[in-house]
Amino acid sequence: MPHRRRRALGAFLSLFLIAAGAPAPAASLEYVGTFVWSGDDDSFGGFSGIELSEDGSRFHALTDRAHLYWGSIERDSQGVIRAMNTAGRAHLKDSKGRPLPPGYTGDSEGLAIGQDGRIWVSFEGLDRVALYADPDARARPMKPPPKLPGMRLNTGLEAVAIRDGTLYAVPERSGSEAEPFPILTFRDNRWGRAGEIRRDPRWLAVGADFGPDGWFYLLERDFQGILGFASRVRRMQLTENGPANEEILLTTRPLQYDNLEGIAVWHDGQGIRLTMISDDNFLFVQRTELVEYRLRD
Repeated sequence: MPHRRRRALGAFLSLFLIAAGAPAPAASLEYVGTFVWSGDDDSFGGFSGIELSEDGSRFHALTDRAHLYWGSIERDSQGVIRAMNTAGRAHLKDSKGRPLPPGYTGDSEGLAIGQDGRIWVSFEGLDRVALYADPDARARPMKPPPKLPGMRLNTGLEAVAIRDGTLYAVPERSGSEAEPFPILTFRDNRWGRAGEIRRDPRWLAVGADFGPDGWFYLLERDFQGILGFASRVRRMQLTENGPANEEILLTTRPLQYDNLEGIAVWHDGQGIRLTMISDDNFLFVQRTELVEYRLRD
């Protein structure tokens, strides 16, 4: 079945379940593999966002210093990543065409690519979203997001995903560990709200994507000091009344993986695949990992 038809069928089934009041089907994840990616460029590292093509063969990966990489993915007969082939790299620009410096104005965190090929990037520090016609284009100025509790320096809009031309954004923190994450929407240069996501203590929102099944997938992180990072993936359906049928699909042990910050959800022909990428913080003790799981409903 072509990917677009499969995605449409998945979305239809999700809406049918909501309308019928049926419980969401139980799901589990099976581990596929981990690939350690390395590069010689000074800009390589700090990856905070990733987008894959519908068949998982091409990638765009965003660093937190405003560099965007893209290329192809080689897989073996089992679908495990064996190579990341970089075809290009761009230093993202501001609205005046100037390369963004690392730090306050160039802290790029979230990545979403629409069906039209336009590239959406969220920044924290100077909280905003920017729209790029292509990786070498100037940023298109956009209305700044509303200031929300918890959106302090380095805790801005971290997780973004796009569906039907509407951008959905979740800040890294809420006002407190007891308060839910707000879901912001952005369309036609206007900000809105799409409800709230329950927050559990310690977990922070770091990545998001819509799957071909129509579900919203949220990647979260818990930093436990010398014990390292733990990661969690939840999925839910975003309805007119807010999130519904939430499921926790994955909770990793501390140090099981590196600092997973970006997530892409796609269909590999056997099931829905989750591809996550880690931010090595440009530290030699960390590494850039691509970690993959397959969803079994």
